[in-house]
Amino acid sequence: MKITIYTMTHRRFLEPGDSTLYLPLHVGRALGQDLGYQSDNTGPNISAKNDRYGELTGVYWVWKNDLDSDIIGICHYRRFFVDQQRHLLRQSDYERLLNCYEVIVSPGMTADKPYLQYYGEAHNAEDLYSVGRAIKKLYPEDYPLFEQVLNQPKYYYGNLMAARRELFMDYAGWLFAILQEAEKEIDVSSYDLYNRRVFGFLSEQLLLLWITKNQLKVYECPVGLTSEKAETLELKLAVSQLVKNGEIPQARELFYEFLKIRPDVRLELSDIKGEIPVIEQLLYIMQEEQNRGIEGLFQFSAQLGDQIVHYHKVEEALKACSQGQFDSAYKQYFLKNAVSWVMALVILSNSLVGIPDKAAVLEQVRQFYLQNGKAGHAKALEGVQFT
Repeated sequence: MKITIYTMTHRRFLEPGDSTLYLPLHVGRALGQDLGYQSDNTGPNISAKNDRYGELTGVYWVWKNDLDSDIIGICHYRRFFVDQQRHLLRQSDYERLLNCYEVIVSPGMTADKPYLQYYGEAHNAEDLYSVGRAIKKLYPEDYPLFEQVLNQPKYYYGNLMAARRELFMDYAGWLFAILQEAEKEIDVSSYDLYNRRVFGFLSEQLLLLWITKNQLKVYECPVGLTSEKAETLELKLAVSQLVKNGEIPQARELFYEFLKIRPDVRLELSDIKGEIPVIEQLLYIMQEEQNRGIEGLFQFSAQLGDQIVHYHKVEEALKACSQGQFDSAYKQYFLKNAVSWVMALVILSNSLVGIPDKAAVLEQVRQFYLQNGKAGHAKALEGVQFT
């Protein structure tokens, strides 16, 4: 039995060990430089539409060009199906699972609102209505179920799946017929780079519709993340270099300009270390300290990685302070590392949301500064109130 799990990628990555099972597929090759992988711009393809279809240009290529795989799967360069021990699925795992189930997908997610509303908070909900009109035209029997799927909270993410050949081909034919019809009325000319990948976003809920309409037996498989999103790593690297050079205002400007283009780097599945919110606060702290002529964070270290560790240490100290455990070790850490009133206030205001009496913690910190010859820091904290 031939099983091919296509790993969609737009950049070089650390490939899984089993090269006979996992095949990297360079999506959007028509728009970029050769990565040395199998490309999605050979044979029948829509590679040039990658800016609008995302990883689906790879799915289209597989649909049109894979002629002999018995089982076909779709993963991403950093997202793979794993077992309960977080090990990458092997060929025998796919065979076993698809002897019991008809399709393997990512774990079902549940929004806190109907999917239509959930989608509309991040994208243009009108595009879902365009999809609905395409379904009503091409597959009118599916339209009532489409409305039901939009008005419940469940969804699958990432377009991750694996199925036997016949099912995969049926799904791809159905999917691309709908998307190509909807494309006739969806105008992306005003969308930013992130939202231009509209058809990739729209297809995520269509997978749930297709599974539901066919009453398929589904295995919701754990997904392992092997790395952070490439764009998230790019942002961190660019900010880190500017911070190292002491260009803090430029680092903040780049940070927010990047987020305008790629707001997805903030998402939990993109920023798996949870560092983007911390970096945002660090940049603010450094700029405020510079503006006020305060020695502090940048003098502690010009390395962003060190600053992140330092941030969490100060966070830990302030939490201990709220529990009456601001001991000599924490106090020495504050003094040795020139923790400024700016840093203490920013962390207390933004990070430690569960502390019931922040004012009491702030007063302890103010008294600490006063008792250790830092009258300027103590005075700056006078009269600060939390809303």
